[in-house]
Amino acid sequence: MEKVNLGEKLALFADHWSLKVMGELNGQHVKLVKFVGEFVWHKHDHEDELFLVVKGRFRMEFRDRQVSLEEGEFLIVPREVEHRSVADDEAHVMLF
Repeated sequence: MEKVNLGEKLALFADHWSLKVMGELNGQHVKLVKFVGEFVWHKHDHEDELFLVVKGRFRMEFRDRQVSLEEGEFLIVPREVEHRSVADDEAHVMLF
């Protein structure tokens, strides 16, 4: 068991939209990613997805609405729901 410092881990990479696995919890990967710009529309058939904003802000777009997220906020996207992440400026995000 070792603690993880999110700031230190996020400083290790600069690429965008490239998930970095930081650990595993009950069979789920704990990932860090940096967003900027728009990701593609997609959905996950078998799993929900949690997005926790560590730094910055972004919006999650759905076909019928959008949700803006700030530092310290999270959103769970249920399986089979089409979505895309959009960040006007770089955002640092943890995903489960």
